[in-house]
Amino acid sequence: MIADRAGWTDLDVRAVDTARCLAADAVQKTGNGHPGTAISLAPVAYLLYQNVMQHDPADPHWLGRDRFVLSAGHSSLTQYIQLYYSGLLELDDIKALRTWGSKTPGHPEVHHTDGIDLTTGPLGSGVATAVGMAMAQRRQRGLLDPDAAPGESVFDHHVYVVAGDGCLMEGVASEACSLAGTQRLGNLTLVYDQNQISIEDDTDISFSEDVARRYEAYGWDVRVVEWRRHHGVRDEGYVEDVDALLAAIEEGKKVTDRPTLVMVRTVIAWPCPTKQGSGKSHGAALGDDEIKGLKELLGLDPEQTFEVAPEVEQHVRRVRDRGAEAHRAWDERLTVWRTANPDKSALLDRLTARELPEGFAEAFPTFAPDDKGLATRAASGTVLAALAEVMPELWGGSADLAESNNTTMSGQPSFLPDDRQTPEWQGGPYGRTLHFGVRENAMGMALNGICLEGLTRAYGGTFLVFSDYMRPAVRLAAIQEVDSIFVWTHDSIGLGEDGPTHQPIEHLASLRAMPNLDVVRPADANETAHAWKRILEGHSTPTGLALSRQALPILDPGTVTAEQVAKGAYVLVESSSPTPQVILMATGSEVALAVESAQELEGKGIATRVVSMPCLEWFARQDAAYRESVLPAAVKARVSIEAGSSMGWRDYVGDAGRIIGIDHFGASADAKTLFREFGFTTERVVEAAEESLAAARGHVAPGNTAPAHATSDPGFESSAPAEREENDR
Repeated sequence: MIADRAGWTDLDVRAVDTARCLAADAVQKTGNGHPGTAISLAPVAYLLYQNVMQHDPADPHWLGRDRFVLSAGHSSLTQYIQLYYSGLLELDDIKALRTWGSKTPGHPEVHHTDGIDLTTGPLGSGVATAVGMAMAQRRQRGLLDPDAAPGESVFDHHVYVVAGDGCLMEGVASEACSLAGTQRLGNLTLVYDQNQISIEDDTDISFSEDVARRYEAYGWDVRVVEWRRHHGVRDEGYVEDVDALLAAIEEGKKVTDRPTLVMVRTVIAWPCPTKQGSGKSHGAALGDDEIKGLKELLGLDPEQTFEVAPEVEQHVRRVRDRGAEAHRAWDERLTVWRTANPDKSALLDRLTARELPEGFAEAFPTFAPDDKGLATRAASGTVLAALAEVMPELWGGSADLAESNNTTMSGQPSFLPDDRQTPEWQGGPYGRTLHFGVRENAMGMALNGICLEGLTRAYGGTFLVFSDYMRPAVRLAAIQEVDSIFVWTHDSIGLGEDGPTHQPIEHLASLRAMPNLDVVRPADANETAHAWKRILEGHSTPTGLALSRQALPILDPGTVTAEQVAKGAYVLVESSSPTPQVILMATGSEVALAVESAQELEGKGIATRVVSMPCLEWFARQDAAYRESVLPAAVKARVSIEAGSSMGWRDYVGDAGRIIGIDHFGASADAKTLFREFGFTTERVVEAAEESLAAARGHVAPGNTAPAHATSDPGFESSAPAEREENDR
């Protein structure tokens, strides 16, 4: 029963009960889905949408709205039914749950359904992304209205998350919530539906910790709402005390120096007659008899499906009037703010329009040719420093590898509560340098949340090999078309002595296999600068920058232009004849090797073209004529050179081509030794080019399918002096 109803009328109660039955009917009609949580969470969702959150259904992208995150994304009907009540969906959309072309897919998807702020489904990811949203809200306030009193800024809004047991089991939620406590994110409220049921039924078999005390240890404000009185006796004394839930949420919002966890102890699928409190209600249709029994208990017609009384629909749609009034009042406050802050008002207009600032193109540094070179990670740091004053919306940091990733904009304050500053890292709550700690997955999710908030652009760094830890976040960025920037340094065996645990091999190929992710591996400092420019000019695709630890020769900037790099591949060195005999193509640190090898081949009378390929995805988007101009189909002799997996390169070199790559793990030695021992030498490139030429002429069988020097067990030790590496992990 619903008791102490937060001022709800009988129509509100009936609307909640109608929502329960709609959830049951929708899953039953489709034949699959997750009805149980949507049934028992109906009063929680209704309270948030009707009584708590500031939102305007007529403008679901309103800047001043609170954000809602359904981290328990499998319970998508929890949100879809409230969107229907708000007029953003039709009843037919609820009927079309999880079917082709519907607005109600199996899990909520941003950009697909109006009113969805982010895509959820992988458990815990919504919690972690919401942490990024809360961080972004604070940074945005600092950019636009830093002097307003707490809660008084037109840019103050709240982030609400609904999560379940599974979300709080996932490590990424733990990572992110630990960070949220450190950051004192008082603009974040996590409503935890503790029904103690997962697919394998009672969570006592796997999840026995005291969650409240864990979150207190994180530094959260924790409030417990007891609806379920006894664990094990699921419906005995069960009371949905909406007043208690509302009080917990509202009191938590008053705590501005800590995020709030509101634990609601519920019974899944309550009040279903036989499947409440059971794993059988978690992820399967309930069955006709169970649904009829539910409707009878709630006083609804058991013979009707998708029944919504006209007076219920009329009543719930009043949320639109409340939203319009809130929006109107916000607009008035915004007008006052604009008058008082004309410069910041212009900044807001630019940020909302996603326009680049004046002086953007001119801010990028140019690096003079230098054989000694510069690591592309260092060049990236120089670029970020140059952009600091020009592009205030750009901010970021590292997963505890700032000095190695070169992700700190020099002279910029840290994003920290005042009492978290250290002698090394000074700043404040509106700072710019982010410190994620050793939390790669949470970092990636938070970056996504920052970018989804809409006004700022964020980057985060770690070693390329640790992209494994954050792959779920990268994949969600790609699915959501979020413009997150992942800075992955130490991009090959070139990092040296740290050995195979830190040397990425399969990572570039694996990341390139991910749809809608751009993987950029620049060849030198100038390509790095041009790559940053191209990345910041785009918005619908996340990007991974793979950068070197070791110094790379700086190419003549006159031969490397921003327009060329933006195309993903270009002719860096043309052959001595109008039509090359062989093409050498390379990325990153191996481009310099390709240039050296071309000189040797030309000395042998072999006309050789060098193609730098910083981003295969950008190149694939060019028209056929441009791609042909770079890689003419008539030139069959080709060699690819990349210090990583050979996977994918056969598409570029063809049957007669040769691939110089590495399909085994690395070893602990200095970079020079590793490149020599694994066949990344001019001698091997020249040999491979001659082999490819012979194959193209039909003198030998076409194409070796294995990369050069694919040794399975490199058994050697280095006697070279070790290079110093900061922040070794």
